[in-house]
Amino acid sequence: MQVKDLKPKQGNVDITIDVVDVGEAREFQKFGKPGRVANAVAKDETGNIKLTLWNEDIEKVSAGDKVHLTNGYVNEWQGEMQLTTGRLGKLEIVGKTDADSGTDSSKIRTNIPMEESGEELNVEEEDIEDSDDEEI
Repeated sequence: MQVKDLKPKQGNVDITIDVVDVGEAREFQKFGKPGRVANAVAKDETGNIKLTLWNEDIEKVSAGDKVHLTNGYVNEWQGEMQLTTGRLGKLEIVGKTDADSGTDSSKIRTNIPMEESGEELNVEEEDIEDSDDEEI
């Protein structure tokens, strides 16, 4: 399953996503029981979605983690979809995001003439990532 396939009020969501950012945790009381909640931003190759983290999941997850959500649920709040484990779902860390996940190779441009066609490709400074172990 991918982010683009998610719909409001959808249950039984099984998805692997990359966590981009985790916000501050907030404390609350519900039915006399204390709890904690934090919002995160997650993505895959098809889009971004807000990820709601509850209680112990807040400490487990940090930006740069790849997480697998099993039996998740999609809420909608003020017109924005939010993915959550809900009461029955499970969230597990399955690795780290790929270092190159932010780079779309189809958008890389250079000013180096192509030998066979004579065409020039246009590169912009923000399109180049510094890397000590890669040759450009």
